[in-house]
Amino acid sequence: MTDKTNNNELPEIDQAHDKTDAQLAEQELTENLQVADYANAEDFILASDDDSEDELDETDAEDGSAAVDTDQIKIEVNEALAKKLIQTANAVLEGEHIVHNPGSIFGQLAKPELTIPKEIFLLPVKERPFFPGQQLPVLLNKENWGETYEAIKANKCKYIGIIFVNTDNHDKALPSDFSRMGTLVKIHDPKVKEDYIQLIAEGVKRFDIENWISGKAPYRAQVNYPKDIIDGSEQEFKAYGLAIMNAFRELLPLNPLYSEELKYFLNRYSASEPSQLADFAASLTTAENDKLQEVLETLSLSERMEKVLTLFKQEIEVTKLQFNIRERVEENLSEHQRDFFLRQQLNEIQKELGMIKDDQTLDTDRFRERIEKLTLSEEATKKAEEELNKLNMLDPQSPEYNVARNWLDWLTQLPWGKHSEDLLDLKRAKKVLDKGHDGLEDVKDRILEFLAVGALKGEVSGSIICLVGPPGVGKTSIGRSIAESLGRKFYRFSVGGMRDEAEIKGHRRTYIGAMPGKFVQALKDCETANPVIMLDEIDKIGASFQGDPASALLEVLDPEQNHEFMDHFMDIRFDLSKALFVCTANTLDTIPGPLLDRMEVIRLSGYITEEKLQIAKHHLWPTLLEEAGLSKEQVQITPAAIRHVIEGYARESGVRNLKKQLAKLVRKLALKFVTTDLKSTKIHVNELEEMLGQPRFTPEKINQQVGTVTGLAWTSMGGATLTIEASRVHTLNRGFKLSGQLGDVMQESAGIAYSFISSNLDKYKADPEFFDKAFVHLHVPDGATPKDGPSAGVTMATALLSLARDEAIKTPLAMTGELSLTGLVLPVGGIREKVIAAKRIGIKELILPEDNRKDYQELPGYLQEGMTVHFAKHFDEVARLTFNVRSKSLALKTYLAQKAAEEEISTQH
Repeated sequence: MTDKTNNNELPEIDQAHDKTDAQLAEQELTENLQVADYANAEDFILASDDDSEDELDETDAEDGSAAVDTDQIKIEVNEALAKKLIQTANAVLEGEHIVHNPGSIFGQLAKPELTIPKEIFLLPVKERPFFPGQQLPVLLNKENWGETYEAIKANKCKYIGIIFVNTDNHDKALPSDFSRMGTLVKIHDPKVKEDYIQLIAEGVKRFDIENWISGKAPYRAQVNYPKDIIDGSEQEFKAYGLAIMNAFRELLPLNPLYSEELKYFLNRYSASEPSQLADFAASLTTAENDKLQEVLETLSLSERMEKVLTLFKQEIEVTKLQFNIRERVEENLSEHQRDFFLRQQLNEIQKELGMIKDDQTLDTDRFRERIEKLTLSEEATKKAEEELNKLNMLDPQSPEYNVARNWLDWLTQLPWGKHSEDLLDLKRAKKVLDKGHDGLEDVKDRILEFLAVGALKGEVSGSIICLVGPPGVGKTSIGRSIAESLGRKFYRFSVGGMRDEAEIKGHRRTYIGAMPGKFVQALKDCETANPVIMLDEIDKIGASFQGDPASALLEVLDPEQNHEFMDHFMDIRFDLSKALFVCTANTLDTIPGPLLDRMEVIRLSGYITEEKLQIAKHHLWPTLLEEAGLSKEQVQITPAAIRHVIEGYARESGVRNLKKQLAKLVRKLALKFVTTDLKSTKIHVNELEEMLGQPRFTPEKINQQVGTVTGLAWTSMGGATLTIEASRVHTLNRGFKLSGQLGDVMQESAGIAYSFISSNLDKYKADPEFFDKAFVHLHVPDGATPKDGPSAGVTMATALLSLARDEAIKTPLAMTGELSLTGLVLPVGGIREKVIAAKRIGIKELILPEDNRKDYQELPGYLQEGMTVHFAKHFDEVARLTFNVRSKSLALKTYLAQKAAEEEISTQH
């Protein structure tokens, strides 16, 4: 019965106990806030429990009821109440309950001045503003903030202010750098390490700085705590809150990290609290600092939530973009990984079934199969076997494996024992040469002679031909025609400007990225051991610290050595003796002597007007029309117009510039066909100036004045004419001056001419005292062009003799030849080019050295036609051809008359 009675009464006791505890707690706070006297909330709860226990004892005694287990009642009845009271009392002591629950009894009864400090230490931050409700770890540099921390510790401060400063040196910030508003934070779990101080900061509420107590570290100020301005209806705040929560729902699938933040928020606050929700949402965004600070300083709740919602929408767009990019990258990676694993599985299955071999076995089998089809030399066979054995032993991932594999790849792609069959039909060869070239008959004959020797022998052995001539005369195209006439593969590369020996003989295999030289590459590309290999611009080959390519070519271009040519990369001998080498150059002067000695030189001296006319009609004009999409019926040009273009716009030895001028005509006509209703047209001479402008060259006239003589010169651009001028400046003293950018050799030739004529004035019936009194100036136009060489010696002597005789040459002619001090006329080079230059300007009479007679006689008939050529051994013959040296000159007659007059005057005296 007792048990039953007690059990029935127990709920009433529990209710009374609960009621008593709550009443006691509120009574204690209402009277004098005795809670503040206790060390913590637990002491407060224990004290409340003791009072309750005493009251229960008294009640039981008065009621006379049976004794009750008070300890058991406290455990069962007070556990939930105790927890709630502990949390609430702690909040009262620390001020949080007032912030988060201002309407509760504790919030109403607690005095603000006892909970929230009016003076706080300030901690400036530069990363981003801190918001109420945030809880983040803070790391402080001990060197900069140690003094501030000690001050906080000494004052037993539980609260500090975190405020944003817009400066990099936040530890030295001035009061003017601080933002207007910051966040009061509670400090949790501070820890002092060796180099830094760590603490947990929990945002409590906003504050404004009223007055500065300390404007330098440790910063301290008097602050006030502004209240939120509630300027909207509950429905409006609810709508804003729903909009922010919907934004959260959009963000959660895109970034899982937001879910943890949201759980933390909902555990502490309600989603219906607009102020906390706005601050929390703003703290999650990655917006700019000034935007976040603006949200922090906005006290109007509706305006703050609107700004936060705008920032949140921007955050969603950025996060979506990041998510899409990440998704695409992961998708691509997943596809590649899937393909990789499937291929690996397929390879393993095929290996197990014997359907496929690994890469190492495949490489070895492929190289052995290639070697079986080739006719390797004994040395190459031995070396290949060594490399194959090495390939089998090496790890495919090792660098040496790739070096050996690369070497075997090159070795097995060279044309060992493969030769193309020569087409030694001379008639066919002549047709090929005539088809591609007009003129150059002597060059074609030389090539046919070369092929004829091969026809008799049964094969064209390896030879080295050097085609020398000015630019644009067709050297490269002739080399291509040689290959076509023989039926061989053609490979061309330029050595102009080449400075590295490795370009010729390859790099050694020890270097990373090593490759064979150009000749091994040519053999690989042509796939035959007897191609025609053209070395373009061999006169412009260079030299440097990396080696001398010209010296490296000596082995290649020597028929006695190139049958054992060894490339540095291959390091085995290969036979190049069956290859035909064709070199091209503009001049032989810069080609090293030993290299030039190995070549058979064929000169291409340039074209005269008639040859250019035929080339333009048969080759250049049809090609240009075809490239422009025009037909011969649409556009025609008269031979006279072509001739005018040649003589007025393209007088060079080659035809490259002629092609450019004709191409310009075609472009002008193409524009007319497109923009007008023009159907067909024909170009005449009188239309050229409108289309091409004024002619660059004017017809040259022979200048037959006293002291003026036309000479012939050779340049890398072909032959040219030089008008040499001599003039007496004054008779005050003897002197001799030169101008016209003359080189050393040409200046010496002028000195020899001056000395020779000065010492032989009597012999040539000139004024014997002319040079004793005259200051003579000799000029070679044009002054901007450098000139050198001995071939103008005879011309300069003739100009000086003309000046001394005061008599012009008797017929318009041109001359060339070196003059010795005894008056001998020595041979010179470039006779063909000089003859062409004379014919180009209409000079038909020439004086050449006797020793050049054979060179002139070797010229084709069309060049000799219409020319009168005199060959001279001594200057006496030149003087007889240019002056009437048997009769006294006008200058001598004047001199003798003056002498006679002077003698007559002296006799009279």
